[in-house]
This record gives sequence, structure tokens and C-alpha cells, in this order.
Amino acid sequence: MKTSPPTYDQLMTYTRRHFLGSTGLGLGAMALSQLGMQASTTGILGAPHHFAKVKRVIYLFQAGGPSHLETFDNKPFLKAGHGKALPKEVIGNQRLSTMSGNQSILPMAGSFTDFTKSGKAGTEISNILPYTQKIADEICVIRTMHTEAINHDPAITFFCSGNQVPGRPSMGAWASYGLGSLNNNLPSFIVLVSKNAQRDQPLYSRLWGSGFLPSEHQGVQFRSGKEPVLYLTNPEGVSPHIRRNMLDTLGILNRDQADHELDPEVEARIAQAEMAFRMQTSVPDATDLSGESEETLNLYGPDVRSPGSYAANCLLARRLIERDVRFVQLFHQGWDQHGDVVGGISRQCQQTDQASAALIIDLKRRGLLDDTLVVWGGEFGRTAYCQGKISANNYGRDHHPRCFSIWLAGAGIKAGMSHGLTDEYGYNILDGGVHVHDLHATMLHLMGVDHEKLVYKFQGRYYRLTDVHGNIVKPILA
Repeated sequence: MKTSPPTYDQLMTYTRRHFLGSTGLGLGAMALSQLGMQASTTGILGAPHHFAKVKRVIYLFQAGGPSHLETFDNKPFLKAGHGKALPKEVIGNQRLSTMSGNQSILPMAGSFTDFTKSGKAGTEISNILPYTQKIADEICVIRTMHTEAINHDPAITFFCSGNQVPGRPSMGAWASYGLGSLNNNLPSFIVLVSKNAQRDQPLYSRLWGSGFLPSEHQGVQFRSGKEPVLYLTNPEGVSPHIRRNMLDTLGILNRDQADHELDPEVEARIAQAEMAFRMQTSVPDATDLSGESEETLNLYGPDVRSPGSYAANCLLARRLIERDVRFVQLFHQGWDQHGDVVGGISRQCQQTDQASAALIIDLKRRGLLDDTLVVWGGEFGRTAYCQGKISANNYGRDHHPRCFSIWLAGAGIKAGMSHGLTDEYGYNILDGGVHVHDLHATMLHLMGVDHEKLVYKFQGRYYRLTDVHGNIVKPILA
């Protein structure tokens, strides 16, 4: 009987060369592990497309949408017109959120806080971010980020995966898939979620998922407490020797299944089981902050002594980067100030400002900022007008995707500068717009990857993080 020839995907998934290569790499990794050394694994690209200025990324995601008008985009015109109606021509035909779109009058809301020209370049930074003001010469503020998404779930999904629809691979998963791991004893993509943040909007594990990529590239969430990774410790009565024997036997069964089914997820399952075994010793060492000096702890602020806080997670991110974790993403919720901007954003800045600045200082003095990229920002900004009733002392701001601010620091970034210009209302972009796809393309470029060439074939189509879009933001590159 004539058999059907193997498909292209089957040939790419499993060939004799692939088997021998992966077996060789596995034996090599085991040997290095026995010698107490850190190994690395190569991604699908084999090597970067061009010289990589960035080896590792820390993404400080401020979930909820920080107001650019209270942080990095000073608009005196709004303050002068506080309470007056925002001209309709400023909005034009732009989409508004249903939470404020039915208001007959949209009163302008001037910021309650003042701004200070900080650093040698005089970058204007809000006075509720005094520690960030001190690192003004280390960061590049982009004031003209924009997105199409106007609600939280599609907006945060867009930033994390390059698409508003759930199911696509996350940024960290793409980096892991393309470039591989720098450390064989820890995941290449690790996620930290602040325990001391207001839970105003939910976070989903799919935001750091692998989508249709092999599952070993998904982000691994580290938690506070005695068990940073769930189900990592051995059950009572099970020794490391017994666990090793169990994994060896399970590996034989899984490889037999892989031989018959040619399913790449079986190989992913084997890789994850072996990683979990190595993490039993590497994770406790990485998450133990007891060896940090008093000076370092004080740098990050008093909350650093509370495991799982934003400050503790910033310090942990530095420790993970030291151990060559390729992509670390922190999530801090609570930036959704539809009302009480004054109190709400002040609390958020108090929780995050010192630790964010400390991370940059700490990375720089250890030489890690030379090949690490740090990104700070949320999924959109806030409106120039007040949502609901406005008073002289307080106001609320709705979602605003048209323009908002983020900052970057580290390898390959021009430090001490701002990019882009918004109008006097902080509502529209006048020059230098940066789309979400542009940010992703620039991040990959700094990591040595041509964003148009890092692709994955799924259901008959080739996908990439930037879809069919994205331009490198060259003005911010050093």
C-alpha cells in the first residue's frame, strides 16, 4: 500500500538530524549541569540576524493605563482651562469609551501636580515621581505611544502579544522561541505580579502564554512565599534521587510517544519536566534576598522587605537578569483612575517610583544596564477631559489610546531624551508617533532580531509578533 509522504511541518518537526542534534544538546546540558555550570539553549534562529545590543529585557508593565498627563506629558494649557469644555474639533471623529462618550460636555482636566525639568536635557517629569526625576539622564521618554484598543483586555493583550485577540504568543515567548535561553537552569521567560497592587483589572496567564508556539516558551510565574513556583517541590517522602529516576522513566515513555506521534508538544513536555527538576535548586537561590546588602535593600525602599511587593519584584528581576534570564516581565495593577486621580495615581507612584528608579541604578552600577533593556509603561493613557463631574480639587480620566507615555532605558537606547510631540491638550499626536507594533519591532531589533523574519507557521499561515506591521523607532536608538 502506498503511504502518503510526510508533510512539511512533520519534516521540520522531526528528522534524523534534528533527533541527533537535540539528543547531543541534551547530553551536553546534562554534562554541564553535573559540572555545576550554566548552559544555554539555542533558539530557532540559531543566531541573531545582526549584532544584538540587548541580551535581556525587563518589562515593568503598569496595568490599568497610567495617565501621561500626571506623569510625563506636562500640559499647562489644560490647567489654565480646567473645567472648560474640550473643543469638539480636538476629538473629531475619534472613538470614545462608553463610560464617557455619552457626556454632553467633556470638561478639560488640568493636572493637580507640577512638573520639574530633570536631568541635563531638562526632561519634564511629574513631581509625584521624584525618584524617576533623579534617573532622567538614564531614560528615554516616548510621549507619543498609540494603540487602537480602548478597553483594558484588548489593550493589554495587544501590548503583550501584538494582537488584540487572545491566543497569540506573548513577547517573552517570541524572544524565547527565537533566541533560546541564556541559562539552562532557569526559564528564559519569568513573570512577577505585585501582591501589593490594587486589583482593579484582572490579569490572565495567557498574557504571558506561548499561544501556538511550543509550550516550553510560555512565561513561568514566580510567586511570593515559600513556594515561588507551584508544584515544584517534591512531595513528602520523595527524594531527589527518586524524582530523577521517575523523570528518566517518564522520559522514555514520552520519547516513545514522540517517535510514534511526531507531536512537538511531547518534546516540549519533556523539556518542561527537565527544567522543573533543575529549578528545584536554582529557584530557591535566585529568590533568596537574604544575601542582599542593607544599602541595596534601602535603595529599593521599605516595601522591598515584603515578598511579592513591587519593590521586592524589582530587586528579584535584577537577580534573575544576573542569572541570565532572557525576559522578565513585572505586572503592577491599579492604574485605572476613572475617579480620584489625585489620590489614586499618587498612591500608585508611591508604590512604584522608588523601586523603578532603583532598578536602573542597581543595573547600571553592576554593569548589567550595558546589555539589558528596561521598559516602563501601561496599555494606554488617560483622557484630557474629566469623566463625570469635575471639581477644583479632583477629577477622573477615562481611557485614551490616541497618545500616552512610556519610557525605556539601557542597551541601545539614547539616554536623557524625550521623543515625540503631542498637542496642547495632550489628546493628539503632532509628531513622532510610535505604535505598539513599532515598539515590538524596536525591542526585537535591539535583541538582534529582524522582526519580519522571526515567524512561525500555524494553520497554514506564517505569524510574527508584529503581524504585518511595525517600524523600528530609529530616533531613540543610540
